[in-house]
Amino acid sequence: MSDRILVATRKGLLTIARGGSVSSWEVTDTAFLGDNVSVVLPDARDGAIYAALNHGHFGRKMHRSRDGGSTWAECGVPVYPPKPEDYTPPANPMSGKPVPWNLELIWCVEAGGAREPGVLWCGTIPGGLFRSADSGESWEMMRSLWDDPRRELWFGGGYDYPGIHSICVHPEDPRHLTVGVSCGGAWVSKDAGASWELCATGMRAEYMPPEQANAPETQDPHRIVQCKSAPHCLWTQHHNGIFRSTDGAASWHEITDTPVSAFGFAVAVHPEDPDTAWFIPAIKDEKRIPVDGAVVVMRTRDGGKSFDVLRDGLPGTHAYDLTFRHALDIDASGDRLVFGSTTGSLWVSENQGDSWHCVSAHLPPIHATRFVT
Repeated sequence: MSDRILVATRKGLLTIARGGSVSSWEVTDTAFLGDNVSVVLPDARDGAIYAALNHGHFGRKMHRSRDGGSTWAECGVPVYPPKPEDYTPPANPMSGKPVPWNLELIWCVEAGGAREPGVLWCGTIPGGLFRSADSGESWEMMRSLWDDPRRELWFGGGYDYPGIHSICVHPEDPRHLTVGVSCGGAWVSKDAGASWELCATGMRAEYMPPEQANAPETQDPHRIVQCKSAPHCLWTQHHNGIFRSTDGAASWHEITDTPVSAFGFAVAVHPEDPDTAWFIPAIKDEKRIPVDGAVVVMRTRDGGKSFDVLRDGLPGTHAYDLTFRHALDIDASGDRLVFGSTTGSLWVSENQGDSWHCVSAHLPPIHATRFVT
């Protein structure tokens, strides 16, 4: 099991470490205090840690540590190519705002294959996918996806603009990528991003007119995860449902019998058991709070046929914590989980979610959690 967790928050990056008992998890280190850390990646290949910072008006930055977080150095950030002079950007159909041609947010960073030292992938708002071959010193946009005419059908959901939030690198073939876009469906490349296939068949978007509900290019997967030992199996927490694929995203099946809510942002899948997955439900759209003011976790162990509702150690009344899409993580053992909330609470489970320990209820709003391997 991993005894160290990195927590990206609205006011800095925190390191949480575990002592000798379940209740001994505590904050042991901080970095970038006061700064908005949108995402963090501990790279198991070489021990480096990457942190993306969103300084708002002053821009986005990426930092790398090679000594476990003791010191940090600024590295490169994704840069959009020059915009053609005659280009007319698509507009968000909800707000009417034109989609910008520049970096608004670094939304996810993932490591490349185990035999690809230095290769990183980055998803951004608005809808850019970038690759680095030099540990983040420089980045190349995947123009094959950006220039695909179907990209102009994407639109923003919770954010004003569409964005790439999930990048699944196939554990046996690093050229095989599955990417989640909000709102733009799921996309698969089998040649390291040179070409792409839109793979959202079976997803359903109830926010669209009925005749367009199954259109793959306007689906809103909130998060897509891939089982490490069975990479043909993927799960997604969608805006209006839970969907599962058992054929590498070629098709998706909706899980219709959920005991609390089909809405949420976060999902985690067991690294060795593709039938076991966790979700953190909420009320959707204009509310976005836990159902009945109770924080719970839903777990399935049979591929979505049934669910356990896990409550032990979680607040059951007047709790209005929402969990963002990157704020739930599972370690390599498949037994230890962590999730954080928008109201600064952080919980850890040592037994697949049967019970939870609150590490703190007083942290800044939590954007992402990652176990350090």
